[in-house]
Amino acid sequence: MKRTCAKRHEVIAVGKNMVGRILVTGGGGFLGSHVVKQLLEMGRQVRTTARDPETAEFLKDFGDVEIVKMDLLDLDSIRGAVVGCEEVIHCAAPLYINAKNTQINVVDPSIIGTKNLVEALTNSGVKRIVHTSSVAAIRSTNYQDGKIFTTADWCHDATLKTNPYGLAKAGAEKVMREWVGKSDIRLITIHPSIIFGKPLHPRHLEGSMSYMKHFLKGPPFVLNIHINFVDVEDTARAHIAALEKGLDGKRYLIHSGGMWMKEIGNHLTKVIPERKWARRRLPNIFAYFFAIIHPKLSFKMLKDNLGTRVGYDASEQFDLIENVKSVEYIIEDTMRGLLS
Repeated sequence: MKRTCAKRHEVIAVGKNMVGRILVTGGGGFLGSHVVKQLLEMGRQVRTTARDPETAEFLKDFGDVEIVKMDLLDLDSIRGAVVGCEEVIHCAAPLYINAKNTQINVVDPSIIGTKNLVEALTNSGVKRIVHTSSVAAIRSTNYQDGKIFTTADWCHDATLKTNPYGLAKAGAEKVMREWVGKSDIRLITIHPSIIFGKPLHPRHLEGSMSYMKHFLKGPPFVLNIHINFVDVEDTARAHIAALEKGLDGKRYLIHSGGMWMKEIGNHLTKVIPERKWARRRLPNIFAYFFAIIHPKLSFKMLKDNLGTRVGYDASEQFDLIENVKSVEYIIEDTMRGLLS
């Protein structure tokens, strides 16, 4: 998909003058809520979507936001949501951890939902799309320990059995890119690593927050697992900045760095010393026994993650945003948010 610099500069100029309504799908979610909040603080007119609008009512505490019902598996609801909008930040995405039927609960909602979205966007008047993807669309299922991934990489080896989430995210992005390649709509995809930060609503305490909640409510030991971090506010800033600064057709990795769980416990002990934090690392063999009784652990998850780590070259994120928060800051900020 070839795009010229002249076209890019022309689109950016239009974007700078755009003050109309912007659609944020999935505004009730962890990332989407921060995107909506930041846009409202900028004075933008925001319409956001939720499968159940009542779950997004808390967004009205941040400003005058329009909340509409939308389901990515309901084409008519998507068409209604995009009417009158020239910009879309697409954050809505299903995420089912440990789903029993990965085809129905993980892959189909992502792929079919994206197909419905692009059909609804056809001839809709939308000119710019920022699509939330994930490092899961970049990181291969099988990799060497210490591998550094870049935006040139794709999750090319995922299957329903080995990596349904990677299959879903890479597949959805390909659907979007194939469609945009046949149009004059400007597309930027954002690929955050695991998102942490202050939740804006109690419903955001699941998902990635489970890693940090382990230190609050979990057993007094840690697993030999390496966790990659990015801050939710930084990720939201990158989405908004991409509307004007992002190169047409570009993928951007948004990532701060990583820490082993033992290192996280050590850091929490340093910055929040009034509490006792898990720091003792459980030997790998005992981790498998622990998985038998833990509802969110599986043998496969441990096999794929114990003692291994990957990194990401996110140097191009600085083309969108500056002052990206450090891993140390994110850990402390997230935990203080959970404690408050």
